[in-house]
Amino acid sequence: MSKLLTRRKLGELCSVVTKGTTPTSLGMAFEDEGVPFLRIQNLFGSSVHLKDILYISEDTHNALNRSKIMAGDFLITIAGTIGRVAIVPDDFPEANCNQAVAILRFDKSKLFPRYLLHWLTTNDALQQISGKKVTATISNLSLGQIKELEIPLPPLDEQEHIAAILDKADAIRRKRQQAIQLADDFLRSVFLDMFGDPETKGWEITTVEKVAESTKGSMRTGPFGSQLLHSEFVEKGIAVLGIDNAVENKFKWGKQRFITEEKYQQLKRYTVKPDDVIITIMGTCGRCAVVPEDIPTSINTKHICCITLDKDKCLSSFLHSYFLYHPDCQKYLATNTKGAIMAGLNMGIVKGIPVPLVPLNLQVKYDSMARRLNGLSKELSEHKESGNSLFNSLSQKAFAGEL
Repeated sequence: MSKLLTRRKLGELCSVVTKGTTPTSLGMAFEDEGVPFLRIQNLFGSSVHLKDILYISEDTHNALNRSKIMAGDFLITIAGTIGRVAIVPDDFPEANCNQAVAILRFDKSKLFPRYLLHWLTTNDALQQISGKKVTATISNLSLGQIKELEIPLPPLDEQEHIAAILDKADAIRRKRQQAIQLADDFLRSVFLDMFGDPETKGWEITTVEKVAESTKGSMRTGPFGSQLLHSEFVEKGIAVLGIDNAVENKFKWGKQRFITEEKYQQLKRYTVKPDDVIITIMGTCGRCAVVPEDIPTSINTKHICCITLDKDKCLSSFLHSYFLYHPDCQKYLATNTKGAIMAGLNMGIVKGIPVPLVPLNLQVKYDSMARRLNGLSKELSEHKESGNSLFNSLSQKAFAGEL
């Protein structure tokens, strides 16, 4: 049975709500060492990280007295990427921050920090935050708006109980994510060990175009312009694949887009085949996936290039991993998108990607291992989704007074 929780404005619970300043805007400089200076990138995973940290002198730190960060402070990003949070650990050195980071200091006998941390990830908090963005183009919150956020506030012992439950549920889903990352890291290591140095192994270097099928349309981007209009999408029919189907570097169903059977007959040359490799060429470039064997009849949009391979030369699992892991490919793609007004690839660039002609027996060996690891990753991803569902369910109940 739920109980109505008293709601309090965050500003009523805080003795300090402030933010930092960029020292260079005041004529001060960064230093090679000194007092840590935090920015958005130093807050992730609900923790403070010193990777890519900047430093300021003690004099600059004292001049920026308003934004001195102390152990136990609660930090939240308020410009650019809003809503990242962290609790400053007890052993963290005194620090400072820029204007994208807000500092909250409050009486911990009234508000438990990890309770606040978990509440800020709820739909309740996110809806309040999204409703308080100052502009549509740059997401940001003012200190005054943070003070107006209303948080459900049970007694402290209940806050601690809720935080402990959510900490455990969060730890489970984080471990599952780490397991997925370990599987991917292992596959990368295997690939680079087998194929990382083609020159010393004497393999001929060819191009993606030459390992594609020799048939017309073996490499294709989707329909352009008036060939396919947004108004022609329907609720069901022939699927249309886009960036979202490859953005995680594995095939995943994203936004559902369909065309009629009649429209498909006009665009049949853009049909995606099982085991094709797709690579994104607009927006988020260079993401790729292998099309599953059970793909229903589908076409691809102009945002992705679809490659049907000559399986006597190159297997899909090999090319997919080559796109993702090999430094030669990464360097080629980075070089050919650099300097463009809008980051993007085109068919000519994709066709020209250099790729080694690796003996097929080695590709088959790698394919077998990749399939096993990808199967494990898929299983772990399903467990991760169930962990996310559990966490979200517990969180919803907790902040509705139902735990």
